[in-house]
Amino acid sequence: MEARILIYAPTGQDAPLAARVLAVAAIDSHVCATLAELAEELERGVGAVLTVEEALAPGGYQLLQKCVARQPDWSDLPIILLTRGGADSPTVRQAVAGLGNLALLERPVRTLTLITALHATLRARNKQYQMREAARRKDEFLASLGHELRNPLAPIRTSVSLLTHLYPNAAPVARIRDMVERQVRLLTRLVDDLLDVARITSGKIKLQCQLASLASVMSHVSELCQQAADAKRMHIVFQLPPQEVMLNVDYARVVQIYANILSNAVKFTPQGGHVVVRATVDEDDLLVSIRDDGIGLDGDTIPRIFRMFEQSNTVNGQFSSGLGIGLSLSRQFAEMHGGTVEAYSEGPGKGSEFVIRLPVLEREGRRDAVPLAQDAGTDGHKMQVLVVDDNQDAADSLTALLELDGFDVRTVYDGAAAVASVQAQAPDMIIMDLGMPGMDGYETARAIRQIAGAERILLLALTGWGQGDARRRTVEAGFDHHLVKPVELEQIVRLAGAHHNRDQVQAAR
Repeated sequence: MEARILIYAPTGQDAPLAARVLAVAAIDSHVCATLAELAEELERGVGAVLTVEEALAPGGYQLLQKCVARQPDWSDLPIILLTRGGADSPTVRQAVAGLGNLALLERPVRTLTLITALHATLRARNKQYQMREAARRKDEFLASLGHELRNPLAPIRTSVSLLTHLYPNAAPVARIRDMVERQVRLLTRLVDDLLDVARITSGKIKLQCQLASLASVMSHVSELCQQAADAKRMHIVFQLPPQEVMLNVDYARVVQIYANILSNAVKFTPQGGHVVVRATVDEDDLLVSIRDDGIGLDGDTIPRIFRMFEQSNTVNGQFSSGLGIGLSLSRQFAEMHGGTVEAYSEGPGKGSEFVIRLPVLEREGRRDAVPLAQDAGTDGHKMQVLVVDDNQDAADSLTALLELDGFDVRTVYDGAAAVASVQAQAPDMIIMDLGMPGMDGYETARAIRQIAGAERILLLALTGWGQGDARRRTVEAGFDHHLVKPVELEQIVRLAGAHHNRDQVQAAR
């Protein structure tokens, strides 16, 4: 399909003649008799379009222009237009301006000229397909890399939390703990950014919108960026509206929008500098300005900084640290919310301002927040937990942390052992890795759900895979929730508490 030529010349003999010529040259082609057929065949895949000047109006130009405008980044659809002799018509001039990768051949065209042009076109189109395949493999690599990096991050973060519980008042331990925690958070954000690149380019990111307050969003943003600012003795000022502002947003993505831009401002502002984050309500939009007094931007740099993997030069000509994807992700997440991100600067040394506009204000009222369950065993019952993970360091460190928090924990290291453990004594909650060899987490979950009484168990998938397909498969396998490594203990406690409270309500009925 993708190597064929679509021929659209609904009047005269151009279409059947061209089809015969291409058949002799062993070039696959398909003649489209109507615009509707052309639209359908374009969706199925095409190497190039061969059409004639008179076929562009009415409707032909609009259809091809729409197809060109919405094609993916790797594609540059070749269109070969057979024109009449003489001066160029307004139709041809319009096609040249709006159809992108357009080649003109004046009729009558020599057979060899047409065949040579089409062979060259298909070779160039094949290069585009190779680029698409390379991009697909890159996305798969980034997703696999993210998964593999998450696995060692999980026991590191859990072990740091253990240090907090074991030595709460030891200053040297606290310094080491804080340092490791900062680096783990940095690595986690880098991994998340890499995975988001793969998800966006493959179309797998879907917004999960919910009600959230602007204050909670900005508190989270401040938490993510304050340590870097403190290290440079910088002052971040948040200027928020006095009244409570409720948003209907994908909370994690909106935090990411602001945190990426704010951390970028901190990175490019010298020691002792200042950053002001100002939020205002503009009719139905939330307008957030992040302004710094840092190194600034020149006019040529501003269009480039939102490109994926674009690295900016610092004042001394050195490349900046980071992956060069934070600003690109911010703009793409803002656009997914129906918003925009724009950058402004008066020039080098004069600071920068980023303005984020999001149409996310909630006008239907607010929803009461669900309180965090601090202890799932307030009725005196110690919650029984089974941890299942073939990574013994990850399993053992999580077990120790859960035990310190008051849970009664058993640990196994493979799926078969997990099924046997549930058959012997069903726990209240199971935290299970998905990527185990042999009997993986999906198969294990399905087997556990078949055991009598196991329907009441809270089943949590703990994995490095956060893509939509992995989440769908966990639901189908019988998991209640999908947690991405490295997970915070508070998240597990919250889910355990909500499950425990639900069971109490059902028992009371």
